[in-house]
Order: sequence, then structure tokens, then C-alpha cells
Amino acid sequence: MKSKTAQETLSITTKVVLPNDTNTLGNLFGGQLLAWMDVISSVAAHRHCKRVVVTASVNNVSFKTPIKEASIVTLEAKVSRAFNSSMEVFVDVYVEDHVTGKRHKSNEAIYTFVAVDQNGGPIEVPELIPETEKEKLRYDGALRRKQLSLILAGKMDPNDASELKKLFLGE
Repeated sequence: MKSKTAQETLSITTKVVLPNDTNTLGNLFGGQLLAWMDVISSVAAHRHCKRVVVTASVNNVSFKTPIKEASIVTLEAKVSRAFNSSMEVFVDVYVEDHVTGKRHKSNEAIYTFVAVDQNGGPIEVPELIPETEKEKLRYDGALRRKQLSLILAGKMDPNDASELKKLFLGE
């Protein structure tokens, strides 16, 4: 199975926040943003493995700043790490200034997808090769995030979480 780079998984979409997408304060519904992020991150995961993918979890969502009605929103998703059958995908959300065109980051999320076969069973995915410094940081962090998720789900003994031990105990 051929390894892929994070850049090969890059998925970008741009949306305009319409009145139907907003709450009574004129801000984008968090659920609408989650839906957009789920779709774009699934495209990134699919590009990585070229298989059907399903959302396994939304590991982290940060709503840093509200997104106002009529905003131009760009979502960028990349696979940050591939494991046996799962892939962690980072989604960065930017809002564009209508006058200057400059973008500022307003939100981010981390999703996990699993590649599945025709029967819905997990299948192996290609390795991911990080290239940039940011990709390497996210790649390294992905194993710690996975270990933490497994511990919280009761699927891993904390004593076996080697990456978390290194982080907290300096081992």
C-alpha cells in the first residue's frame, strides 16, 4: 500500500453563512459548522485511502470566535496521521475579511475516520508521511490523542500509554 503525504489529502471548501445557517444572534450554528467540518474531513480521509470512510469520533472542537451571517468561511482538512484502519483529520476554519480579503482562523476540530470494506468492516489504510513542521507536530500529537481516547474508552491501560508517559513523566 503506497504511503501518502498530508498535502495529498488536502480538502478545501468555501461557504457563505446564510440566514438559515444562523442562530438568533446572527451567528453560525455550531451544529452547521460541525456538519461542514464532518463532510470536508471525510473527503480528506477518503483521498488518503480511496475507500469508504465513516466518522468514528469528533475528538476536539474549538469554537474560538463566532462566525457572523454573510461571512465567507473556508474549511481546510488534512489527514494528520493514519493508523491501522483509522485516520485522524485536522480541520482548520478561516473567516475572510470582506474588505481586505485577509483570513483569520476562527475554529478547528479533530475528527477520526475509519476506512471500511463493502461489509462495513475496518480495512487497512496507507501510512501518512508528514512533511512540514506543522504536519510533523500534528502527526506526533496524534498518537498521544489516540492513546488518551483509548484510555478514556477503557480500551487501554494507562500504564501502556508510552507516548503519554513521555509527555507527563519525561520518560
